[in-house]
Parts: sequence; structure tokens; C-alpha cells
Amino acid sequence: MAKKSQEEAKASPPLFKPPIIQSHAIPSHAPLADRIRPTTLDEFVGQEELVGKGKLLRRAIESDNINSMLLWGPPGSGKTTLAQVIAHCTRRLFVPFSAVLHGVKDVRRIVEEARQLREMENRGTILFVDEIHRFNKSQQDAFLPHVESGAIILIGATTENPSFEINSPLLSRCRVYTLKALGDKEIASIIDHALADSERGLAGMQAVLTEGANELLVNYANGDARIALNALEIAVTGTEPDKKGKREITKEIVKEALTSRNIGYDKKGEEYYNLISALHKSLRGSDPQAGLYWLARMIEGGADPLYIARRLVRFASEDIGLADPQALVQAIAAKDAVHFLGFPECDVALAQCVVYLATAPKSNKLYSGISSAKRDVEQTRNDPVPLHIRNAPTKLMQDSGYGKGYQYDPDAENGFSGQQYLPETLQGRTYYTPGQFGFEKEIQKRIDYWNRLRKERRGE
Repeated sequence: MAKKSQEEAKASPPLFKPPIIQSHAIPSHAPLADRIRPTTLDEFVGQEELVGKGKLLRRAIESDNINSMLLWGPPGSGKTTLAQVIAHCTRRLFVPFSAVLHGVKDVRRIVEEARQLREMENRGTILFVDEIHRFNKSQQDAFLPHVESGAIILIGATTENPSFEINSPLLSRCRVYTLKALGDKEIASIIDHALADSERGLAGMQAVLTEGANELLVNYANGDARIALNALEIAVTGTEPDKKGKREITKEIVKEALTSRNIGYDKKGEEYYNLISALHKSLRGSDPQAGLYWLARMIEGGADPLYIARRLVRFASEDIGLADPQALVQAIAAKDAVHFLGFPECDVALAQCVVYLATAPKSNKLYSGISSAKRDVEQTRNDPVPLHIRNAPTKLMQDSGYGKGYQYDPDAENGFSGQQYLPETLQGRTYYTPGQFGFEKEIQKRIDYWNRLRKERRGE
């Protein structure tokens, strides 16, 4: 019966023919970033904490004993390159797959071929899914049973935080390896290698970068090797050689080759929250310099200025509150300026607000106060409003005691009656205690004064 199944499998035409990486036969017309990709771990640049000598992932790759994993990191950090290295080190069938170009039906076809390959040749399959976050969480379920059964080894690459973008069951079955943006020295090393490689790189074009050009290219790459290599290739191929066949790549040529700075920001992913968190914490730490820097990062990265304004309004109440009542006024004014001016003219108004909030005295007492009051609302019985402070617009309500005994404070001595306003079960509760800085010192004086009057009225 098993023999018949194998014969049937051999007779059946393949269901899906994805490209299979079997060698480094990349065409000469391919982009430099593809041609220059490493084929071994010794050629791989960066991520020493993951694939350095003796590290767990390196040992697993070298022994061809890998498990399903997710490679998470910013663009150009080496996720696809590391997958390519694994392709050259493994005895398994390696199938590259793009979540942008293919769908769930293709996954099923690949899994079926993997099953046949296992039965016929006892050979496993690695499925490399680039940009796996492009599959929504229900589509990701297509991988789950096959990863769980061992039918395939899944390697997913993503620039998005797996905690947000990968469904929990699949995430729990994959080891997450976090790749960091490459450092300037690593980018410089990759550039040097590309210029010196005569087989896959640009050595034949005899290109030399001036010192300023090299620094500019490294700086603008911002940790993204692909950006550096793409710009390098444009700069070199677009420069005419001199009489000796050499090409001198100057700073001006690099500027022309670069389209724009690779600013680390995205409008919906993790970096979106990282930057607003950095801005918020810089303001809380009373650092206007850092506040302006993170604001600039968000603006230049394309953040919605109205979103920034909303966060500043929130900060004004949450972290400053009544220590400086003008903080909220400044934040609302910045919000209005954003509406009125729009981008880019509103950037200075946002900067003004950021500096004001950073240099204002800080207090979270309002935030703590409302949080404490909300806890009592949630955790204690919601007693009726005391009769004496109820509204009494009708005779029936007046006859029922609504408003009876209420004292009108402006008519009381010192403009203060000292009557109770909390429900009986919550008498004496303190939700807001002013801080020691800014205007809250004045508020504390007023509260102390009223508390003293209350004691006098009670004869204490």
C-alpha cells in the first residue's frame, strides 16, 4: 500500500513550483545587494549576539538542526540574508515564499509537496516566508498545523513586532530572534567588501569613495545595508571613469545617488509607539533638548501632527496638571495651531509646546486622583447622591427632601460652608493631594485653609 502511494505520488504532477534556492547562481544583472549576499556564516556581517562563534543559532545552523523561527528586525538588518545562509547550510529543501506575492492556497500546495518529499526521500522542507506579517492573523493559521506536526520548518521574516502581528498559537511555536539595525562600522565593512569583491561586487569598476562620501553613505544608510548598497551601485555605475579607468566617488555624487534619509519610523508598527514613548518620557524628565529631537524624528518620519498634538494635550494633564495650569492651555493652543496651519507650518507651534511642557513643573497628582476615584467607583457600592445636594426642580422632589439643608457657599462666612458632598460611606476619602511644586503649592495652602475651617465648624 505504501509502495502504491509512492508510485501515485511520482505519477502526480507537482502542485506548485516555487523557486528553490540550490546555489548562489544570482544573475549578473541582479542588484548589488542581491549579488553580494553572503553564502556562509563567516561572511555574514553583524548580529554577533545571534550568530557569533559558539552562539545557539549558529550552532543550530551549522548542525542543520534548526526549528521554526521568526527573524524580527528593521529593514536591511540581514533577515533575508540570514535565511539565504541557512539555505546554503541545510540538507533540507529550502522554499522561499513571499507573503506579498502568494496566498494560503500556495501554502497548502507547498505543504503537500513537503509531505510527498518526506515520504519519498525522507527529506525535510524549510519554508521561508518573507514579510510574514503581511498575512493577517487568520491567514497565519494556515501554517499552524504543519509547524506543529513538523511537516515543515517555518522561518518567517518580519519588520513588525511579532507580539502585535503574529497570532499567539503560531508565535508560541516559533523561536523569535531579534536582529538589530547594523552599526556604522558594519555598514562601512559591507561597503568596503562590495568595492573589493571582483566576482560579485564592484572591484572591476575601480571605484574609490572619498572620505566624506564614505561617511555620508554610512550615515544616510541609518543601519540599512540595502540602502547603502543600492546607493553605492547607483553612484559607481553613474560615474564616468578617468583616463586610468578609476572612478572617484565624491560626497556630491553620493548625495545624488541617495533619494532620502532612511528615518526609522512607521505609522502603525512598533517604532510608532517607541518614538511617542521617547517623546513623552523626555518631557516627563524635563529634557527639552531630547523632546525636540524626538519631535523632529516623528515629524520627519511622517507622523500625523494632530496625533502628536493629542499626546501633548494628554501629557499636559497627566504629567503636569495643576502644577502649571497653563500647560494645558499651551497644549490646546498647539492643537488649534495644527488645525489652523497644517503641516509643515505647524512644526514650530508643536516645538513651542514641547519646550514649555518639558520645562514646566511636573505632577501626576491629578492622574493619581482620578485613578483612585475610578477605583472606588468600580470597587465600592454606588450609593445615592446625598439628598441635600440633589437638584429639586419639582414640588414632589422638594417634598421628598431633595435639596433640604443645602448651604449656599457664597452666602456662608468666608464663602465656605464646610458641608459634606461625598456619600456617607466615603466620607473622609482623599483622592487628590497636591504636589510640592509649581501652582500646586498654592492649592495645598487653600486645602489646608478649608480643612482648618471644617474642624472649627465641627468644634475640633
